[in-house]
Amino acid sequence: MYDRMKSLLLFIFLLASSAFAAPAQKSFSDWQVTCNNQNFCSARNTGLHQGLVMTLSRSAGAHTDVNLRIDLGNLDTAETDAPPIAPRLLVDGEPLILDKAKWRESPHHLVTDDPATVNAVLETIGNATAITLLNGQGNLSLAGLKAALLFIDSQQKRVGSETAWIKKGDDPPLSVPPAPALKEVTITNPTPTPFAQDELNDLLDYGTWRMNNSQCSLDPLRREVRVFALSDDKALMLLSCEAGAYNVVDLAWVVSRMKPFFARQIHLRLPFTPASGNTDLELMNTGYDDVNKELTTLAKGRGIGDCGIASRWRFDGQRFRLVRYAQEPSCDGWHGSGAWPTLWVTK
Repeated sequence: MYDRMKSLLLFIFLLASSAFAAPAQKSFSDWQVTCNNQNFCSARNTGLHQGLVMTLSRSAGAHTDVNLRIDLGNLDTAETDAPPIAPRLLVDGEPLILDKAKWRESPHHLVTDDPATVNAVLETIGNATAITLLNGQGNLSLAGLKAALLFIDSQQKRVGSETAWIKKGDDPPLSVPPAPALKEVTITNPTPTPFAQDELNDLLDYGTWRMNNSQCSLDPLRREVRVFALSDDKALMLLSCEAGAYNVVDLAWVVSRMKPFFARQIHLRLPFTPASGNTDLELMNTGYDDVNKELTTLAKGRGIGDCGIASRWRFDGQRFRLVRYAQEPSCDGWHGSGAWPTLWVTK
């Protein structure tokens, strides 16, 4: 009777724990961790790494779905004339010995998804201060790595289990809650009727009237009206309104496609609370992906676009709902918006 009750309580706990995962993003010295709404977590070193970066990721649940990669430069900016990194990796000045059979290797990239290999590497570097390259630039600081791993263990509720990286225990792998079910935002009308030329002209004229009657500081010569077909009876209208050094703030409306036009302004609200504490998302550098039927935003942290916030929203017939939210707070030249860590994903 006691064992059955214990099993029931464990099942209830797992069910409750997997119902919702709050996204999280934190920095620990020279390491940054991002966990999304499926409790998929990734961590990497940031700062003055001179292009030498380790990225560690792990899925939620009892299975050991891990990935560890070491890169000298990302996939777009690798130093093609630099010698291979594998034989040059040093941990506090001593060679890092790798079992080549467990790694996928190219001159400037090393990847493994073998759990035992990942655990062995983490044990080797656990008390070290940095990974560097023999006869070359690159400084992969390990300050904050243990705290980052403990955060992942805690976020995925692994502390005290056999699968934990830092505070291991005797709890079996099945005590770790599975990933929450992936939410779905369906496309209501994947092939809306294209605009007729007269219809498009009328909508652009209406957008120009809207623009001229909106309190926008953007130079009139830089203002733009864009319209996209959302459905057979609704259109998306985007107006450029404000501008900074490298960001343009837009106004957006869902507009009826037939006269007399009826417009409802779009306000984007996140389904979770980000680190800023503000769930209202400003429409920066807004676009519309006509292939995936998604409204896109891109707030650049600086001009080269290596940090900031990128989001994608899908129209469900009534409002735009978030399908992807990525954020890179570290402006260290590592990657562009397409590779920023995600805090929110859907089907």
